[in-house]
Amino acid sequence: MDVSALISQYGYAALLVGSMAEGETITLLGGVSAHQGLLSFPLVVLVVALGGMIGDQVLYLLGRRYGNGILKRFNKHQDKIAAAQKLIARHPLLFVPGCRFMYGFRIIGPLLIGASHVPPRVFLPLNILGALVWATLFTALGYVGGEVIAPWLHSLDQHLKHWIWLALAVGFVALLRYGFKRRQRKKPHS
Repeated sequence: MDVSALISQYGYAALLVGSMAEGETITLLGGVSAHQGLLSFPLVVLVVALGGMIGDQVLYLLGRRYGNGILKRFNKHQDKIAAAQKLIARHPLLFVPGCRFMYGFRIIGPLLIGASHVPPRVFLPLNILGALVWATLFTALGYVGGEVIAPWLHSLDQHLKHWIWLALAVGFVALLRYGFKRRQRKKPHS
């Protein structure tokens, strides 16, 4: 199993899917992969931006359609939700692209924006702008971090097969032990 070949073959698809939900970690790893020459830096930025934009667009649309119902379920956080919605109403041009940089707002931010009825003609271009800035920044951080991580990745790639075999062996022994104990419990006591 060659990790480099897997990254080269499936890296962009993994980046697209991963950046739809989470983002920062997968984007940093995309930058590291670009540094290693496994992926193209500009394509990593574009794919991650597209994934982040699609994920936020879906959450925004869910927020427009079901946002108030969803947000009512967060009983303990109604004061924070109300404060965020006031901030969105006052500064949508800052909040829309900025929410992806705010800790804890990556998922809830687009829902709040949709529930706040920010028009799609305002949200879409700001979402695209925010996604491009975010993707460029985190990919660049991963790329720079790749210099530090590169020796470790090379070592990992060489030893990965050994670790996989060790994990499989440990898992097999644990499964045998579990089966043995289960069989012992089912035996009638005489």
